[in-house]
Amino acid sequence: METRELRYFVAVAEELHFGRAAQRLGIAQPPLSRTISQLERRLGAVLLERTSRTVSLTEAGAVLLREARAALDAVEAAERRTRRAALAASGRAGAVLASKAGASSELLAKLLDSYAAEPDAVTIEVLLCGIGEQERLLRDGRADVALLHLPFDATAGLDTEELCTERQVAILPAGHPLTGRPHVHMAEVTGLPDLPMPRWPGRDGKYPDGPGPQARDHAQLLQLIALGRACWIAPESCRAQLRDDLVAVPVLDAPTVTTVIAWPPHSRSRAVAGLVRTATRL
Repeated sequence: METRELRYFVAVAEELHFGRAAQRLGIAQPPLSRTISQLERRLGAVLLERTSRTVSLTEAGAVLLREARAALDAVEAAERRTRRAALAASGRAGAVLASKAGASSELLAKLLDSYAAEPDAVTIEVLLCGIGEQERLLRDGRADVALLHLPFDATAGLDTEELCTERQVAILPAGHPLTGRPHVHMAEVTGLPDLPMPRWPGRDGKYPDGPGPQARDHAQLLQLIALGRACWIAPESCRAQLRDDLVAVPVLDAPTVTTVIAWPPHSRSRAVAGLVRTATRL
């Protein structure tokens, strides 16, 4: 299969409409339809059920959609890493560090300041992203190194160093009855009918079903909590970032969170090596 065919198929599978997929790809619809038909013949499988009004994925099509996304991500990651390796060889490369917005802020600031004081320090670009995005940025080559949080982020296939472990707290709007307590339990927080947990968009950009409000980023989440529309359980270090209209209450039975610095095992970046050395020393 060619990457062009995979891109065409992913567009149709995500749009479930040949006209919209063709428009998204910037091509005419007939060659798109021919490409999908040729792909089905070569694979010996029906990927899409078509009627005069609808398009839907078959089981085989769902498998190819998952595999095609992974394959295209791998191709894009290879391109990015190759370009970055060329820059590194020329002595012009810095590094890109991904971190979840609002998390590990104090640690991140200390890390950047300490690394900048090193005699061989280079420019570090920081990508602040949404929940869980830093792992994907690292794996697809858009970041060279990342701060990840166990047990929420997956580290399989990455090299890591543990930096710190901390308890979790419930973030609640000021004035809520639970804010007067010295501590709470998970069941008390996750079962609040008036303050449901927010819903985050998945890889496809769609929100899962549920009662909680939709949240795109950390700033929007804090605003929702302050308005009394949601609550959240987060690492204790987030206390330093809270506004006056938010209160953090320790959650006794919440799992601890371990922050790690992670990088691809094949990395040969001197900047990444310097960041890891600085982070573990801190």
